[in-house]
Amino acid sequence: MKILIVLAHPELQSMNGAMYHTAIETLQAEGHEVKVSDLYRQAFDPVSDRRNFTTVHNPSYFKQQLEEKDGVFSPDIETEQQKVEWCDMMIWQFPLWWFTVPGILKGWVDKVFAYGRFYGEAKCYENGVLKGKKALLSLTTGGTAEKYEKTGEHGDIDAILKPINRGMLEFVGFSVLEPQVVYAPVRMTEEEREGVLRNYGERLKGIFEEELLSVGNY
Repeated sequence: MKILIVLAHPELQSMNGAMYHTAIETLQAEGHEVKVSDLYRQAFDPVSDRRNFTTVHNPSYFKQQLEEKDGVFSPDIETEQQKVEWCDMMIWQFPLWWFTVPGILKGWVDKVFAYGRFYGEAKCYENGVLKGKKALLSLTTGGTAEKYEKTGEHGDIDAILKPINRGMLEFVGFSVLEPQVVYAPVRMTEEEREGVLRNYGERLKGIFEEELLSVGNY
């Protein structure tokens, strides 16, 4: 199978970096094809403007959806779009910042998930352009697991991730899997972190056989 891993963390020596490398090594060892988008090392620009395009639909007024529908994307965006179209599964590896993805990853979505190409009219959710592809959120948190329970200080982790799973991934047609959440790795011992990485690797070996989350019900 073909897997795209998108990393949104500035430090490769972090737990996110370790999970990223674990995923690459495990999936390749299982015989899968892997492509990556390491957004910080690529110096990906998250700002959307006219630079997204090599054409101009209306030089006096910028409307991004109109440009996306009729325009030609800049080479860096086109490359990312082709990776998404190529993959059977996409994994996002990121730290939970302010209850969502880091800005660089949100900007990647803003620019790559373009109107007309990945969604539009009735082409969304169950009828999405990317229907048949799977997606997995793999993330770390600063707080401990009990803080992300329904009665915890921060609230239910599934509710926190729903705008990402539903509003970004399922919206364009992806089917989502149970998220891989590592709570407070900074508070773990080295042995505990190594155990987390081993468990993640084991999960990835059977990731294509996992059941999907029910649409809209998590």
